[in-house]
Amino acid sequence: QVQLVESGGGLVQAGGSLRLSCAATGRTSSIYRMGWFRQAPGKEHEFVSAITWSSGSTYYADSVKGRFTVFRDNTKNTVYLQMNSLKPEDTAVYYCAAGSVAGISQSRYNYAWWGQGTQVTVSS
Repeated sequence: QVQLVESGGGLVQAGGSLRLSCAATGRTSSIYRMGWFRQAPGKEHEFVSAITWSSGSTYYADSVKGRFTVFRDNTKNTVYLQMNSLKPEDTAVYYCAAGSVAGISQSRYNYAWWGQGTQVTVSS
């Protein structure tokens, strides 16, 4: 089993920045991909970004490309999501997820383990 704990959410004004962290514990050798998703009230889970655990290849949703950066520190088993130029429409609960299959995936169904989520609120 893999456990994921997110941190770093909060309230920020539009144009500001936040950095989310996702620390993995347990059978981290099973992790091949990590992803960030978000869910706004009344909406479905939305893919935000993903990174492969070994090579660090990244992928972003069009809505965040150029503003968000995902990166990892394998020595700490931690993935980060640096969010800049935040907009009110970025307001959501952000979840990190881990998968045991290699390669990038935008589908939430390809991630086996999930964190508890962290709230990000961007005020206008």
